[in-house]
Amino acid sequence: MPDTHVAIEPAILYFGTPVVLISTQNEDGTANLAPMSSAWWLGWRCMLGLQTASKTPQNMIRTGQCVLNLASPEQVDAVNRLARLTGTGSIPDLKQRLGYSYEPRKFEVAGLTPIASQTVAAPRVLECPIQLEAVVAERHGIMNGDPQVAGLISAFEVRITRVHVHPSLLMDGHKNRIDPAKWQPLIMNFQKLYGVSGTEIVPSRLAEIEERAYRMPDVDRAREEALRPALAAC
Repeated sequence: MPDTHVAIEPAILYFGTPVVLISTQNEDGTANLAPMSSAWWLGWRCMLGLQTASKTPQNMIRTGQCVLNLASPEQVDAVNRLARLTGTGSIPDLKQRLGYSYEPRKFEVAGLTPIASQTVAAPRVLECPIQLEAVVAERHGIMNGDPQVAGLISAFEVRITRVHVHPSLLMDGHKNRIDPAKWQPLIMNFQKLYGVSGTEIVPSRLAEIEERAYRMPDVDRAREEALRPALAAC
């Protein structure tokens, strides 16, 4: 079979990742909320690619905390309302060129509801079907070898401390498993927003492995940390 591929140089390589609304706490105790999609998970860890000077990563550096609110297609209008807003009063040059404007009242503008988290100070987004409370584990510079962009982009490794899921997403007969046929994430694919189908194309051989085989120590660590305040009060 002949190779019919062509070599191209696209400006971005965003082949499709879920939309995350990251909530963080500002210096004055108010909440910041920002959409992003450069995120991927492994176990109870998540990697987040963010422009370092933006309000969200600055809050994460200062507080060491955040909440990853996973959006479904039902939140698409809220995501668009947030898309070109920034909580930074002094807007970075890049965001100025991209047409961003300053807005400190992100929840109100998006029409979303903040609710209290259990392990971090930043609020969760009530409307999002999945909410992951998290603490910052590591921060890694990206493209530090290029003097033109060194220090501008960071990858944050966060550790999940509490998972909140709407009951409608749970797999029948399981209290700790999400049914992939029920969970429909909002996907950012080359700057455009898409939903996903709930139909499995073919049975996956990986699905033959029991999900518990992938359980990592972070799950027990999060449970132990949640018990510490209660034990201290005894």
